[in-house]
Amino acid sequence: MKIITMCGSLKFVSDIMYWTEKLTLEGNCVLSIIYPTRQDKGTYTPEQHDLLNKMHKKKIDLSDSIFVVNRDGYIGSSTRSEIDYAKALGKEILYLDESQS
Repeated sequence: MKIITMCGSLKFVSDIMYWTEKLTLEGNCVLSIIYPTRQDKGTYTPEQHDLLNKMHKKKIDLSDSIFVVNRDGYIGSSTRSEIDYAKALGKEILYLDESQS
């Protein structure tokens, strides 16, 4: 069983949820993204943003690999930093759209 952390823009929540379920049903332990309950991300304090980012990096620390949901080749700056972090740790990087990675 692999431990996989999901990465990607919250623009693609439905894709992230789909792939979280699919990879889980294939026998993987999938650590997913926290889905904000607040419509406006600006309502989070800088400390809360920092906490969420640190927690996501910790998930990557615990993982064997990350799965990047890069619909239509889109990789935002936060996701790019997560990819760079995972690469620095020697983690396997899996992409939804391999041609755009």
